[in-house]
Amino acid sequence: MLKREKLERDVVELVNTDLLVPSDHLLRKIDGAVDFTHIYDFVEDLYCADNGRPSADPVVLIKMALIQHLYGIRSLRQTVKDIEMNIAYRWFLGYTLNETIPHFATVSYNFRHRFKESVIEDIFTWILYEVERAGYLKPEVVFVDATHIKANANLKKRIKKAIPGAARTYEDQLLEEVNADREDHGKKPFDDTKPPEDRNVTESTTDPDCGVFNKGEHKKCFAYGAHTVCDQNNFVRDVVVTAGNHHDSQIFDALYKKVTGRYPQIQVITADAGYKTPWICKTNFDDGRIPSVPYKRPMTKPNYHKSYEDVYDEYNDWVICPENRTLYYATTNRHGYQEYKSIPFNCERCPTRHLCTENKSCEKTVTRHVWQDYLEMAEDIRHSPIGKATYSLRSQTIERVFADAKEKHAMRYTLYRSLNSVASWVRLKYAAMNLKKLALWKSKAWLLFWPVTQRTRFSV
Repeated sequence: MLKREKLERDVVELVNTDLLVPSDHLLRKIDGAVDFTHIYDFVEDLYCADNGRPSADPVVLIKMALIQHLYGIRSLRQTVKDIEMNIAYRWFLGYTLNETIPHFATVSYNFRHRFKESVIEDIFTWILYEVERAGYLKPEVVFVDATHIKANANLKKRIKKAIPGAARTYEDQLLEEVNADREDHGKKPFDDTKPPEDRNVTESTTDPDCGVFNKGEHKKCFAYGAHTVCDQNNFVRDVVVTAGNHHDSQIFDALYKKVTGRYPQIQVITADAGYKTPWICKTNFDDGRIPSVPYKRPMTKPNYHKSYEDVYDEYNDWVICPENRTLYYATTNRHGYQEYKSIPFNCERCPTRHLCTENKSCEKTVTRHVWQDYLEMAEDIRHSPIGKATYSLRSQTIERVFADAKEKHAMRYTLYRSLNSVASWVRLKYAAMNLKKLALWKSKAWLLFWPVTQRTRFSV
């Protein structure tokens, strides 16, 4: 049996690090895909050239953070340890085997005090520009959804707190249409908008910016929400980070304005049932865009009549129940819902009253939003070829982005605290994911000669 006579551990050799990095290594592809010297333009105003001691190269510091996000390394401390031992990482940074890597505290300090949100935004936008210049962005159809990120906070360390309710962005417009509808029905209009009611929330004493997340089978925890937009090619277009206790539809306006302001050529916005609200559908249709949303299950009690069994008669402005009884208009409330109520005498003798209402006065109430027509238009889109084609891509696009971010790039849990820190962390992670995809696609020469019609999954 052959065995080594001795272990060569103290041998001095002349080594060319460039020859030790494989030609198909990911970092080689990334290094050839973009010009990292553009980073100097983003941070030039943050450094003083006249005095002070020499600083660490900002390109090196940002590359170290990109390595952390590209390979899903949990912390900067561990990232520096891995860079010290990994020849490919050193090659990417331009360091020899004997050079000292910047201390993790140096990297952490710069990202905490120098590279603020504006620098991260510039890096994110620059990478998207490189993707667009390469011809890989498909802006016609985008996909919107949110995922939660577990916060670095213990659920047991919490307090109950009353906070002012957030005013809806469309409050004034809704009140105007509600008053117009009330006047058409001979009702007195509301004077003005009531201030939002205070709401009680559970706040973490460790990280007050996060919020309690509890949905479905997920374990209750403090978390942040990453509300994300991507295109057909899975490139992340934009992201808004909030506390984990905000509903997806509440953040849609801010995300919608950002992404449509940057990409006005968007034609179809695909989202899940949480975004199927009257205001969101109205916003899309009024702007000349198409909301592609799925069927939303009626929010009725089990074994009761479904809401779609009540038929609205537009000509007579009344509602007909499953037993062919008429419900007449009563009022329009501040939330924009028209209320139609039945005659108690009819409901009292109804054979299916136990499937309809438990009201002691035997009166059934059906509500219909003043913007209900937009929901019905969205329902028509759902059955159209464009609606079926775009919504079927959600599992391959936005859901794939979330899966990759959590499984490959360590976005399931964050060590950072405060909303600004987590937002920068998420944006830089998405920038690294876009950069990785750009580099991989550029490295495939055959993709450049593949017909565009075959590269595009769906065209509007």
